[in-house]
Amino acid sequence: MFKQLFDPATWTYTYLIADDVSKEAAFIDPVNTHLDTYLKLLKDNGLKLVYSFETHVHADHITASGLLRQHTGAKTCVSKFGGAQLVDIEIADGDVFMLGDEKIKAIPTPGHTPGCTSFLWRDRLFTGDSLFISGCGRTDFQNGDAGQLYDAITQRLFTLPGETLVYPGHDYQMRWVSNIEQERTTNPRLAGKTREQFIEIMNNLNLPAPRLIDQAVPANRYCGLDENERQQAVQMRDVEDSLCMMQMQSGTTGQDLVTLAKQHITEVNADIARKLLAEGNIALVDTREESEFAAGHIDNAILIPRGTLEFKISNVPELADKSKAVLIYCRTGGRSALAAQTLQTLGYTNVLSLAGGFEGWNK
Repeated sequence: MFKQLFDPATWTYTYLIADDVSKEAAFIDPVNTHLDTYLKLLKDNGLKLVYSFETHVHADHITASGLLRQHTGAKTCVSKFGGAQLVDIEIADGDVFMLGDEKIKAIPTPGHTPGCTSFLWRDRLFTGDSLFISGCGRTDFQNGDAGQLYDAITQRLFTLPGETLVYPGHDYQMRWVSNIEQERTTNPRLAGKTREQFIEIMNNLNLPAPRLIDQAVPANRYCGLDENERQQAVQMRDVEDSLCMMQMQSGTTGQDLVTLAKQHITEVNADIARKLLAEGNIALVDTREESEFAAGHIDNAILIPRGTLEFKISNVPELADKSKAVLIYCRTGGRSALAAQTLQTLGYTNVLSLAGGFEGWNK
């Protein structure tokens, strides 16, 4: 599955790639003002967002990567040379990312900025601000380097097969796609130009500064998050680090980690859970996926999938009081045990996990 989306306010293209079988998906260069559109696309097509890729730290729009992480648990991915903070994956040369059986390869194309990256999927190349249709990204700010850009395009991109489709990060004339052969032979800034000639062209463009540069660059260095959202992301990272350290120290993986978590939490059976819910003053949280929740759930449960728990929890009024009792469940009790341990790490003092999960409840 493939979709090309357009933001007319900033002339930005965003791309959705998904594997039809696994339903795993990725966005390239999402824009924060289109978050609802992205979430609807994922829901309508039954997709699970795994990655949110950035071709670079943008100066003309604010990314939605951080917000997508909060809503879906997707990993944010930016070049290790991009200078971004709170990133899940720092992309290196040749990194390959899998969506089911689909492969997305990272190709460093610095020059517009030091951290520019293009992505190759099948016969489609997503070039960000490195290579445009009949143009290329500017090199006069954010530590741009015209010579470096010329080398990246001519040595990394123009060596690809001519029929490789080129999908740029922007186009200001409503053109949607080109190919390598067309750009190699007709691009006015590059075709037939020496490296010195290209540098001369780029040094004399005299373009005005991007309209949103003062807002976009600082925000995009933190995956597009505002100050409160950054604090949540930092808290999430601290929780993950704590759990990873516990896992490393105990030498556990997979199901063993669930077993370890259960040693540090309180589990209750279905009978006790029913009694507590009947008495009231307890928040009930379902940590399964949306599709599982839709197929059946306990009455009055709040859906917060395990992968998004740390991000969404601060926006749930029923969980504002960390001393209030919380009962968590999943399908069989594994995810809820991990979620209960996470809540304890976040400062919740009265957390319970439903032993046997929803299956145990039904039995």
